[in-house]
Amino acid sequence: MLHAKIKINFYTTRLIMKKIFIIAIVAGLLVTVPLIAHAQLGQAGVNLKSAAGSTGLSDNLPATIGAVIKTALALVGTIFLVLTIYAGILWMTAAGAEEQIEKAKKIITACVIGLFITLSAYAITYFVTTKLNTATTSTGTLPPS
Repeated sequence: MLHAKIKINFYTTRLIMKKIFIIAIVAGLLVTVPLIAHAQLGQAGVNLKSAAGSTGLSDNLPATIGAVIKTALALVGTIFLVLTIYAGILWMTAAGAEEQIEKAKKIITACVIGLFITLSAYAITYFVTTKLNTATTSTGTLPPS
């Protein structure tokens, strides 16, 4: 009986050690991969300026990324608006059919939650891109502390 307890403890400890090892590997990758990617962006700014000149886009990388994200979020918001209108029409034409009313309620609930998430993401994106723009287009002087 004592031998069985030792075996269980050994396997439990081994499983815990495996989990810790995997978590350490993932955490290490989460830290090092962005650093490696950032190190390779040196020439990207120059290439972006030459490419942006002919397209009419901004040569400021954070502003361009912010514009793309804002456009994507606006598209998602439009999709939620269309789904909300669809659910409203579905509810109005239900004529007392409970399953159709429940379906419409679920769609409206999902749309409200999705719209809240989209608006939150838009607000976060706006805040981050304005701070990045301010930080990257500074005049070389430090802000007052």
